[in-house]
Amino acid sequence: MSGTLWFDGLVAGWLVVAMATFVALLFVAAPYGRHRRGGWGPTLGNRLGWIIMEAPAVLTFTVFFALTERLGPALLALSVMWGAHYVHRALIYPLELRGRNKRMPIALVAVALVFNGVNGFINGYYLFFLSDGYPTAWLWDARFLTGLALFIAGFVVNRQADLTLLRLRAPGESGYKIPYGGLYRWVSCPNYLGEIVEWAGWAVATWSLPGLAFAVWTIANLAPRARAHHIWYREHFPDYPPGRMALLPGVW
Repeated sequence: MSGTLWFDGLVAGWLVVAMATFVALLFVAAPYGRHRRGGWGPTLGNRLGWIIMEAPAVLTFTVFFALTERLGPALLALSVMWGAHYVHRALIYPLELRGRNKRMPIALVAVALVFNGVNGFINGYYLFFLSDGYPTAWLWDARFLTGLALFIAGFVVNRQADLTLLRLRAPGESGYKIPYGGLYRWVSCPNYLGEIVEWAGWAVATWSLPGLAFAVWTIANLAPRARAHHIWYREHFPDYPPGRMALLPGVW
């Protein structure tokens, strides 16, 4: 806990919303990508939508980074971890997307924008203003080293899985195919598994309630979507590998 009542209340409430979101997404898949459907209002292009909705996580964290007087080697290392994910997710990943005509609802972009704004705020504000600043010794604390190892492993898995999906399509193609190779041998969504591992690592490396909230939110968003993807694959591809699970090899 941070010791600041309003902030702790905000994060606790954010956790409750995450749990409610998890339940809702088990029944209604977010309407973008292969699950896009009508009835969600005006749309905009996928690439622009991704950039807009991910940008607040970069901007809020950058503002706190610029304003803090507590910056030291440990906080700098944590900032690099955050930036490595979000610079890629907000600026590189959208430009890699194929299928230029794909679109997503503006309403969904707005919801994701709010999520990234709140998430960036609670994590950035805690790290740079409410925490003790993380002494340099934190860099060799077992919690930081374990969290860093998980974060790097998750980032690599996520990136490799995304590249596998991108390579399934030739330039100009927009259809879906069965991915093979890497962790796709065992699960339908190793990209989501990697991202969950990333932010679990972040929660351990920061050893903070906001970090834990982010990890919970990641599971709440991506576990139901992995399940929806898995069901979709089985419905659309009769030859889909029967031994694959949705997210966890041999489990689920």
